[in-house]
Amino acid sequence: MNQPKSYRSSFILLTTLFFLWGFITVLVDSLVPRLRELFTLTYAQAIMVQFAFFGAYFVLSVPASYILSKIGYKKGIILGLLTMSLGCLLFYPAASYRVFGVFLLAYFILAGGMTILQVAANPYVAVLGSEDGASSRLNLSQAFNSLGTAIAPAVGALFILSDTIKTNDEIASLTETAKETYLASEASAVQKPFLGLAVFIIAIAVIFLFAKLPKLISEKSTGTYAEAFKQKNLMFGVLGIFFYVGAEVSIGSFLVNYFQDMNMVPIIRESNTLMGIADTVAKVFFKSLDGADDKALLGIFVIFYWSGAMIGRFVGSYLTKIMKPGKVLSIFASIAILLIIISISTTGLLSMWSILAVGLFNSIMFPTIFTLAISGIGELKPKGSGLLCMAIVGGAIIPFICGNLIDFIGFKLAFLFITICYGYILYYGYRNSKHSIQYA
Repeated sequence: MNQPKSYRSSFILLTTLFFLWGFITVLVDSLVPRLRELFTLTYAQAIMVQFAFFGAYFVLSVPASYILSKIGYKKGIILGLLTMSLGCLLFYPAASYRVFGVFLLAYFILAGGMTILQVAANPYVAVLGSEDGASSRLNLSQAFNSLGTAIAPAVGALFILSDTIKTNDEIASLTETAKETYLASEASAVQKPFLGLAVFIIAIAVIFLFAKLPKLISEKSTGTYAEAFKQKNLMFGVLGIFFYVGAEVSIGSFLVNYFQDMNMVPIIRESNTLMGIADTVAKVFFKSLDGADDKALLGIFVIFYWSGAMIGRFVGSYLTKIMKPGKVLSIFASIAILLIIISISTTGLLSMWSILAVGLFNSIMFPTIFTLAISGIGELKPKGSGLLCMAIVGGAIIPFICGNLIDFIGFKLAFLFITICYGYILYYGYRNSKHSIQYA
């Protein structure tokens, strides 16, 4: 890292936030199977979980940037952490009383705290050193975000999903005493991890309270959103974040069903190598595939999609340091489009591995789009960051559109829609391919 030595501790401390919100995002996702049973959720209700999360970004990103301009970045980070801890604490009554509305509220508040952190930490890391290294630093921090998403499933499996979940019919057949005992046990399985997480987040907030962070970004409200909307490259970047998050979440959400549609289970089971990979991964998660549903086997390979994003961000941290970030972005978007076309044009293992490889090239997109978008907007950075984080709502809208297309025209043709998203990202990278990162 080519950054001043005095900023190193600040960079490390801020990077822990990236790990934290990546970890929590996936950990909460691991709750869904248990909460569907605990709250007797329909699939329609389960969709509300996703909207509660991404809706927080849409609703709170702009207010978060306003708050940061009033109280400063350090206090904003502490506020975000305390908000997250409150969301974690609300899981306790949600699990105890089995009130789905309280769970959604907890999820929204938790995501709200993460929204404040995103708005604060992304531009902060970008300016925490040399201008040329901005995209590289943000890619490195985002790599630790991906590390959190890779670790969280194992933690969720061990501490939340380790026991067998009873069906509604099985619960109904229990005696009243046995039912109460079982539901109390289920509530405890949700409560304990999130109580521990709340304590951990509060501890981090205390560390930030006493930490000395450099004041590198103006914390005065000197600009307006009207001025921010006039920043053409920023607004193009907002649309880029919208399409990127939507494309990444769409592929990740439908991978298992996509593999089922291609009848990949027999192909995988006939391969000693692939079954060896699946069994090894399952053992890492302290699980066994014996007697498991086919979706569990296919789900094992989805890990490669998300792990690819982590590896790619470490690589991208280096590439964006030696090449123009916009050029790297356009190259990665082009390869993502090519991989999707290969996947929908072929069958079997080639189709499977090509779509999984898209995760590797998704890796640098968010941090690179972000740094390019806020480049050169000066004191408008808080408002620019708010608009960019608001665009994360694409993670709710694009998958919804893609899901409807799958229902009508099937996976292969529906995934062509996703190539349009990457096509726009390619364009955004190209229009910034000759630009260096500027803070002023």
